[in-house]
Amino acid sequence: MNKQGFSLNLFEEMVFPKDGIFSKVIAKAPSYNFTLMCLAKGTDMDTHTSTKNGCVYVLKGKGTFRLFDRDIVMQEGVCIFMPADAPHSLKSDEDLAILLSLSV
Repeated sequence: MNKQGFSLNLFEEMVFPKDGIFSKVIAKAPSYNFTLMCLAKGTDMDTHTSTKNGCVYVLKGKGTFRLFDRDIVMQEGVCIFMPADAPHSLKSDEDLAILLSLSV
């Protein structure tokens, strides 16, 4: 944990792979985790859950996020809150960058 804080330009940290997902942990401690994720166009993440509360903030690109049984359009500026243990999945329609935060 960085007790003095820091700043970072997430747009400069983005790396879009040819296929799949690039992820970079931005900050992590026992009670939280912030991860930058960049998904190549057409990448799917199958339905899964997390034991922590989550928030997905769309930085760039478009896709579809499925939370429980509801589809949410992902586009720049969209913020999605997920309670712990919520089933969710996503598909990137174009290169997609998100900031994922998990907390207890």
